Amino acid sequence: MSYLEIKSLSAFYGKAQALSDISLSVEKGEIIAIVGANGAGKSTLLDSIMGLVRQTGQIDFDGSLISGKSTSHIVKSGIGYAPERFNLFPYMSVKDNLLVGAFTAKADTAANLAQVYSLFPRLAERETQETATQSGGERQMVSLGRALMTSPNLLLVDEPTIGLAPKVCQEIAVSLRRMRDDFGLTVVITEQNANFAMTLAERIYVLEAGKMQVEGTVGDLRKDNRLIEAYFGT
Repeated sequence: MSYLEIKSLSAFYGKAQALSDISLSVEKGEIIAIVGANGAGKSTLLDSIMGLVRQTGQIDFDGSLISGKSTSHIVKSGIGYAPERFNLFPYMSVKDNLLVGAFTAKADTAANLAQVYSLFPRLAERETQETATQSGGERQMVSLGRALMTSPNLLLVDEPTIGLAPKVCQEIAVSLRRMRDDFGLTVVITEQNANFAMTLAERIYVLEAGKMQVEGTVGDLRKDNRLIEAYFGT
């Protein structure tokens, strides 16, 4: 069984079906990307893994069933989530926002905070600054850092580059690679920016209108010009 395995997942908002029969797998130590246009269902897929939406199907993580479990149980099992919505407290400091994530931490809070600051030195420099006054890139760093404060083994990151300048996107990519290479995390990102996804991930899933359309390694996808043109716009 894969580290994260999703089988025949469908998700619903009220009576509206947002995802249909989604299956995917993630191996330990991978960085994978789920690519799709706005409204394709990417955020819903991550919300489903976190138990935030009504769903059918099966989700297993690290050999245990997490479908139907509470979000707090899923976090404690070792899954961290940095949503595209950020969900930061705008008038709290950077440090206090990070410490909110430590509420469910399995490890030492001080050690987790030191790890976050090693990844994002800018946050250490500005730990007393209110997040309302920060740039979009800095708020993204706080969001990622807060997810890391939960001591995850698997990190879900929703749209990490949306609205960010190319230089900041490069900084985020370096940080995500370090999370895997230096700290042993498995990383799943969603992205509209296919080029960013293809430079970061080993494998890519393409989601369209709530259905999985294509899956493959970056190398395989680059060889198929029709796929590149249809889904990646290049």
